[in-house]
Amino acid sequence: MNDMMKELYSIGLIPVIKIENPDDAVPLAKALIDGGLPAAEITFRTACAAEAIKNITEAYPEMLVGAGTVLTTEQVDAAIAAGSKFIVSPGLNPKVTSYCLSKGVPMLPGCSNPSDIEAALELGLKTVKFFPAEAAGGLKMLKAMAAPYGQLTFMPTGGINADNLLEYLKFNKIVACGGSFMVKDELVKEKKWDEITALTKDAVKKMLGLEFTHMGINTENKDEAEKSAKIFQLLFGMPVKETSKSYFAGDAFEFMMGKGPGKCGHIGIKTHFVDRAIAYFKRMGFEFDESSITYDDKTGKPKFVYFKDEIAGFAVHLVQK
Repeated sequence: MNDMMKELYSIGLIPVIKIENPDDAVPLAKALIDGGLPAAEITFRTACAAEAIKNITEAYPEMLVGAGTVLTTEQVDAAIAAGSKFIVSPGLNPKVTSYCLSKGVPMLPGCSNPSDIEAALELGLKTVKFFPAEAAGGLKMLKAMAAPYGQLTFMPTGGINADNLLEYLKFNKIVACGGSFMVKDELVKEKKWDEITALTKDAVKKMLGLEFTHMGINTENKDEAEKSAKIFQLLFGMPVKETSKSYFAGDAFEFMMGKGPGKCGHIGIKTHFVDRAIAYFKRMGFEFDESSITYDDKTGKPKFVYFKDEIAGFAVHLVQK
């Protein structure tokens, strides 16, 4: 997976946007960044698409901006000149796709059947757009279609919404999803940037699924850990379970048999995607203890990591759901 595709994956959800007024481009980009999605696919369904891309890439060069609904080589040139980092098309046009590849810009052509996929593979592509995702049979169709094609990955677009986003992203052959549900046309036209930011935050929250899983509390020794857990059992009816390093009272409280991570202990936060959560928090300026990362044996992806800094005396870690 090349660097651009890795960035696409780390963001996970790419807003697909039609901009009719180029003056809306920069405030819209800010709304998305503030919501946690520093990415956009600006469609060439309007005359000002290239200008909108240029406005965004100049104002926010760190943002991952691509061009969508690209149908001609002339549009490819315009998109690249404006600063587009990737190109997306609704179908697979061999001429346009080959032209993109000759220019060194990643291209994701729309594919909805095995014939499209084989044409894409013939051109040397490793990632394609699955479009129109829901109308073409949804995740069930995608899984069946993807099965014979090894390591080929997909970006489903079309009918992706807050309700089915997570279901798609959990399929391991999906790099990211394209969606417009947080940037509906009327919200852009009415310049409701705060509402777009709120919807974007909700989408990110849905994708990452961050939630408290347990608190680890440091004690002096095994006896104190056992005693503390049994007090919680007496008071609150929580079952006690012994592990090699601690006693759990229920699922939420872990009493360590000594000084574990953190001055006072640690807090565990579970997430649907540890790798995407790491990328999300790094974009916010947080750092991680890279030495603490553990990986899933099957997927090779991170499944556990500690933040670098403590919060109120507690070390904080992410763990895969």
